[in-house]
Amino acid sequence: MRIAITQRVEWIPGYDEQRDCLDQRWTTLMEPLGIDLIPVPNGMAAPGGWLERQNVAGLILSGGNDLAHLPGAANASPERDITEATLLIKARSMNLPVLAVCRGMQMLNHFLGGSLTSLPGHVNCTHAIYASAQAPLMAEYRQVNSFHSWGIQPGDLAENLLAQAWADDGSIEAFVHSQFPWAAIMWHPERPSVNSAIDAKLIRQLFFCKDTPCA
Repeated sequence: MRIAITQRVEWIPGYDEQRDCLDQRWTTLMEPLGIDLIPVPNGMAAPGGWLERQNVAGLILSGGNDLAHLPGAANASPERDITEATLLIKARSMNLPVLAVCRGMQMLNHFLGGSLTSLPGHVNCTHAIYASAQAPLMAEYRQVNSFHSWGIQPGDLAENLLAQAWADDGSIEAFVHSQFPWAAIMWHPERPSVNSAIDAKLIRQLFFCKDTPCA
């Protein structure tokens, strides 16, 4: 299975270069699941047309880079914001499954009309989460890694998004879309954690099984 994945943008002053990059651990995570990752270049004139030509079965919005509209945004990339918004428009028209991770979750909520809130105590740590009774797979999670300074409070959530898991401070740690096969998580499945088996189940469910439980 081929899945497109967005990339963070890094500015390298010594070379006067702006580089797209992706943590190698994404490949380590996805290869055993039978998924080939297709990195998305930033700055294309027509990302939607690019996505359609790649013959992919889904899209991942990865982490990194604050959204450019946020006050005091760190390492922002307006071209990445435009790329991901355009990809989501095309993914919606193609009914592609989407997994949004950390910044990707923030982007997806913003794209659909939601907002973000500055969250203290969520950078470079682990914390407990609790899940909705209607989300049995999420209920297997107890603790998750955390690397974000912006998050989603219940009042920030866009229309047609259903919260699935929360941190103890009430911020939303996972949601799904009520109409499209789109899911978002605030933790990083590609980074070390105790949840690798559950993360793999979640990924298989979204991309391989969609509307029916995986065997």
